[in-house]
Amino acid sequence: MSYQFNITKTAQSSLSKVDFDNIPFGKVFSDHMFVADYIDGNWTNFEIVPVDKIPVHPGNLAWHYGQAIFEGMKATRDEAGNALLFRPEMHAKRINASARRMCMPELPEDLFLQAIHTLVDMEKAWIPPQVGSALYIRPFMVAMDEAIGVRASDTYKFIIFVMPVGPYYNQPVNLLAQDKYVRAVVGGVGEAKTAGNYAASLLPATMARKEGYDQVMWLDGVHKKYIQEVGTMNIFFVVGDEVLTPNLDGAILDGITRNCIITILKDKGYKVTERPITIDEIMEAGANGTLKEVFGTGTAAVVAPVAKIKYKEDVITLQTETYKISTLAKDTINGMRNRTIEDKFGWIIPA
Repeated sequence: MSYQFNITKTAQSSLSKVDFDNIPFGKVFSDHMFVADYIDGNWTNFEIVPVDKIPVHPGNLAWHYGQAIFEGMKATRDEAGNALLFRPEMHAKRINASARRMCMPELPEDLFLQAIHTLVDMEKAWIPPQVGSALYIRPFMVAMDEAIGVRASDTYKFIIFVMPVGPYYNQPVNLLAQDKYVRAVVGGVGEAKTAGNYAASLLPATMARKEGYDQVMWLDGVHKKYIQEVGTMNIFFVVGDEVLTPNLDGAILDGITRNCIITILKDKGYKVTERPITIDEIMEAGANGTLKEVFGTGTAAVVAPVAKIKYKEDVITLQTETYKISTLAKDTINGMRNRTIEDKFGWIIPA
C-alpha cells in the first residue's frame, strides 16, 4: 500500500554549517522529520516537516508512565553517491515487537518503510562520505494522551528524524561487570527497545565511568552470574576457536547487528554458539589465556572491540590490536554498507 505524505520543506537548510570531519555523535540534526498520529484507532496525519519542537501537555502519559519506544538505523552511500539502507524491514518488525510489549499500536510495516525511504531520500545530502560515518535514523513512538492514571494511552505520535554521525566509539572500550544493579529479567521489558530500559542504566553507567570504564556489562537479575549485554550493545566472546554470545531469552535485545554478525561469521566458517554464559567462565578464560577476543555489536557502535573487563576485584586485559574475528565482522558490514564488499545476503536496500 502507498501512503500520501504532506511535505513542507524548510526555508533554509542548515547543511552548510556541518563539518562532516568533526561530527559529535547525536547532536547534529538534519532539516526534516516524518510525523504521524494515532487517533481513534488509526494512523493518520502523515507529514514530512522541518525539524521543530513538539508541544506536549504536562499531563502527557509518556512522561508519567513511560510508554516510549524507539529504533536505531543507519543510511550510508556507495561510491556513486547512492543512499543505502541496511535491513530496514528488520527494524520495522522490531519496533512493532516493542510496541506490542509496551501496549502501544503497531505501525503498518509498509508505512514505516515508505516513511524511512522518503525521508532518507530527501536528506541524502546529509549522509557523511567518511568511512565509518553514516546517517543515523531514529524512529520513535510516544503516548500522547493528556491524563493522569496508570493505563495505556489511546493516542500516540510517531516521528522519524535523522542525523549525520561519526563512529560511536573511536577506541576500544572497557567494561565493568555490574553485580548490584540489574537491567532486565525474563518476563520484563528487556527485549523491548523502550526508553525506561536506558533510563535504568544511567546510574550504573555513571558509576562505571567514575571507575574509568566506558560501559556496564549487565548480569542477569536472578543469579547475578549470567552475562546479558552491554549498556549500548550486544556482546560476543571468542574462547578458543568458538564464538560465544548470550542466547535470546526475553531479557536482552534481539539486536539486528547481532543477527548480522552471527550470520556473517557462520558463513565464514566460524563456530558460533548462542547459550547462557557465566561471568565466571569468561574471567577464567581470560586468566588462562583462552579468551581471544571480546566485542560489542549494535547499530550505533557496529562492532566495538573490548580491551578490559572488570568483575569484582579481578580484571582481564586484552590485546585488541590482535583481534581478527571482530575486525573481519566490522569490515564486512561496513563494506556491504558502501558496496565495496558483495552483499551476498541481500541486506542492502537502495533508499
